[in-house]
Amino acid sequence: MKTVATNKTAFHNYEIIESLEAGISLQGSEVKSIREGHVSLKESYAEIKNGEIFLVKCHISPYEAANRFNHDPMRERKLLLHRQEIKRLTGKIKERGFTLIPTKVLLNDRGKVKVEISLGRGKKAYEKRAVIKKRDLDREIRAELKRSSR
Repeated sequence: MKTVATNKTAFHNYEIIESLEAGISLQGSEVKSIREGHVSLKESYAEIKNGEIFLVKCHISPYEAANRFNHDPMRERKLLLHRQEIKRLTGKIKERGFTLIPTKVLLNDRGKVKVEISLGRGKKAYEKRAVIKKRDLDREIRAELKRSSR
């Protein structure tokens, strides 16, 4: 599996509880654009409509060589999951206030595009500050250890 894009803001804004891999319904020009790495998950999320899951606000840039047969960059794309998985996710979202966030776009060995969607709970502001503080502290400790070992 090759990671094409990651959603770094999702890891900052959400506490990731569980992740699963889903297929995605794409047009040909979208697949070619993803292979070139022209995809952004920054503000995207997954939404359940009529028993199906859709990826919303995912930006896949138009493929330059496709000219008039190109796709709409911001269209909603259907995620391919088993019915049981969709029902389980629906229950968790309604029951506990989780949200579905796409965290990665992956290319597998056979050229298939997959999306890793995660069940996440929003972090509070003080939780975000604590994570940043811990990361900075760890960075300073590593730098000090590196200096002292020289």
